[in-house]
Amino acid sequence: MDSGRSINLALSSRGIFALEKVGLMERVRKCMLPMRGRALHDSLGGITFQAYGQRDHEVIYSVARCQLNTLLLEAAEETGKVHVHFHHTCTRVDFCKRQLTFYDEVQGRSRCVVFTQVMGTDGSGSRIRKAILAQGGTQNVEKPLGHGYKELLIAPTSGGGFSLQSDALHIWPRGEFMQIALPNLDGSFTATLFMPQQGEQSFQAIDTETKLQQFYGEHFRDSLDLMPDLAQDYFNNPTGNLMTVKCVPWHYQDQALILGDAAHAIVPFHGQGMNCGFEDCVALVDCLEKAASWDEGFQSFEALRKPNTDAIADLALANYVEMRSQVRDRDFHLKKQIAFYLESLYPDFFIPQYSMVMFHQTPYYWAQQIGEIQERILDLWVDVL
Repeated sequence: MDSGRSINLALSSRGIFALEKVGLMERVRKCMLPMRGRALHDSLGGITFQAYGQRDHEVIYSVARCQLNTLLLEAAEETGKVHVHFHHTCTRVDFCKRQLTFYDEVQGRSRCVVFTQVMGTDGSGSRIRKAILAQGGTQNVEKPLGHGYKELLIAPTSGGGFSLQSDALHIWPRGEFMQIALPNLDGSFTATLFMPQQGEQSFQAIDTETKLQQFYGEHFRDSLDLMPDLAQDYFNNPTGNLMTVKCVPWHYQDQALILGDAAHAIVPFHGQGMNCGFEDCVALVDCLEKAASWDEGFQSFEALRKPNTDAIADLALANYVEMRSQVRDRDFHLKKQIAFYLESLYPDFFIPQYSMVMFHQTPYYWAQQIGEIQERILDLWVDVL
């Protein structure tokens, strides 16, 4: 696994549903920790807890990326139908010959593989996406956020316990930047600093240990003592990039299909990248089972998923502003309270947008549209109060 460039995964209802469909949820449960809400750290060291929902099951789960990746790879190999090849980079796609060219980084040579169908799940820089779009794409948006991220570590206590509340996603919102931390099974927290790549307060500007210590002393003082390896992590771990991808089409005839980040990379601030990718898998199986051909199945999958993935991409961007800035606003907390109150009165008619995304199977597109109506309703309540 790549060390030092991970953001813990936040597993919620859509991902859980998909893992249950393939019989892996019981194995995954051993790797996850519940997070019942956000623990908001202000600049003076005060902490405010904000629950995600009102019911016992309305929690999300922290899962270490490397543990889940390993579990899924092993489960795939156990079927006897999957062979995993590491250190192979796809360098060319030839649809005329139905052939992929890979560069074997260990042997230092290229090899060609003939395919019948190829499923491209090769991330935001997908070679398969580029090949499909070269056949006549009508949309190709690769939009960098301009902010990056750095993996850091909050150590466990000397006794191996948690140094912060363990059943919460911790957020240090500071306007244009923020830090988050998700719990791990060993008592540590995987912390992530999100910040502009350039500017006065940015990864570019904080380039010495003195500047780093001053920055954390000013903005994240309560976490500074919990991070004994801060300087080492900050300067040794790479700075990750964040990007949104929207494109059309997702498929080429009956030959190729992209899904997951290859088709619709999103920023991580709604905790839905993995969950959305797993939901892709469930939808794809359903579409292929109903289709008379691969091409028909690919077309129906794209038509079904494209509006929803566009919606969650927009919601994830909006949630970044919420997490790093809006959570400090009085009206934001008041709206959350009003939304919970309306949900308790009318549980069949008012489900907060966040809950629709995280704890229900409501299509992302409808969660986005309904959420816009809810926002107008909540604004009216806030004006009255």
